[in-house]
Amino acid sequence: MIIRAIILALSLCADSFAVTTCSSVTLKSVTWRRVLTIALVFAIIHTSFLLFGWLFGDLFVGYIQKIADLVGSLLLLFVGGSMILEAIRHDDEVRDLNGFRNVVVSAVATSIDAMAVGVSLSMGRLETRAMITNLAALFIVTMISVVAGMFGGYRVGRRFGQPTEIIGGIVLIAIGAGVLFGR
Repeated sequence: MIIRAIILALSLCADSFAVTTCSSVTLKSVTWRRVLTIALVFAIIHTSFLLFGWLFGDLFVGYIQKIADLVGSLLLLFVGGSMILEAIRHDDEVRDLNGFRNVVVSAVATSIDAMAVGVSLSMGRLETRAMITNLAALFIVTMISVVAGMFGGYRVGRRFGQPTEIIGGIVLIAIGAGVLFGR
C-alpha cells in the first residue's frame, strides 16, 4: 500500500517539480524559509485537491473530467507566457514565484490532476485508510519535489540567466499545450 501511494504521489508531483524548476530560474534569491513556505503551499493545495476529489468524486465526475485539462492547461500557458514576457522585457519584478497569488496559481495549475485522480479513487471505492496513506505520501513527496525544483531551477537561472527564463516559459507552455491538445 505504501509503495503504491509513493508511486501515485511521484506521478502527481512531476508537474509541480517542472513548474517550480522552470519558475525558479527567475528568482533573484532563495532562502530556506521562502522555499519551505512555497513547498508548503503546493503540498497543502495538492493534497487538498486529491482529498476534495475523493470526498466529492461522485458528485463531480462528469464536470471534473470535462474541465480539468482545460483549466490546468490555461493556467500553465498563463504562467509560461508571463515568464517569457518578463524575460524579454527584462522585468526586475518577476512574478512567477515572487508573490503569494502567483504561487497559488501555479499550485492550483499543477493540482487539478490530483482532483481528477481523487475522483477516480472515489469511484473505485478506495477505503479511508488507503486514502490517508495516499494523502500523507502526496504531501511529503510534493514538499520534496518543490524544494528540489526550486533549488535546482534557481542554480540554473543564476548560472545561465535570461535564456533559462525563456526556456522555462516555453517548457511550461509546452506542458500546458500538451495537456490541452492531448499529450
